Amino acid sequence: MNTLHVRSVPDDLYQRLQQLARARNRSLSAQVVEMLSQSLEEEELRLKQASVLASIRRRRFSPPAESLTSLDLLHEDRKR
Repeated sequence: MNTLHVRSVPDDLYQRLQQLARARNRSLSAQVVEMLSQSLEEEELRLKQASVLASIRRRRFSPPAESLTSLDLLHEDRKR
């Protein structure tokens, strides 16, 4: 297993992490690993959701009914 060292952790953040670890009966390291794991899972889910939403948006686009077709635009241009 790898080791990760984090420097310059603000005192208030460190204290809050310690309190949360105590409340969950975990060591500080175990709590941080759990929170990192959850955060990565949430981020991966957000990325998948964004990809799915983008795909849906691409597929559902349809021009407004009142818009001109490219053929209509060409005819208009040639009339000038």
